[in-house]
Amino acid sequence: MAWLLVVVAGLLETGFAVCLKLSHGFTRLWPTVAFACFALGSFGLLTMALKKLDVGPAYAVWTGIGAAGTAIYGMVFLGDLVSTLKLVSISLVILGVIGLQLSGSAH
Repeated sequence: MAWLLVVVAGLLETGFAVCLKLSHGFTRLWPTVAFACFALGSFGLLTMALKKLDVGPAYAVWTGIGAAGTAIYGMVFLGDLVSTLKLVSISLVILGVIGLQLSGSAH
């Protein structure tokens, strides 16, 4: 259950990163509100998960999901540059996240 919280928190991290860009420096109301909701949800779920998980693997999985998710979202929906190197790098991040998740032990 704790790992599920980390995964959802990582997905919410993607949401807050995208909304941070869309807020244009917190000058647009609804993306700013969405940023705050995603950030609070993400940090809240990560905090709950850390009660059961080691901080290193949990934090690495959380940031890996957020980074890969944000990069993919940017390429698909925001017109970010797509390159072979970028896709290979994202794949390596995802593989690292999977490896860390599998190696992480609950208390």
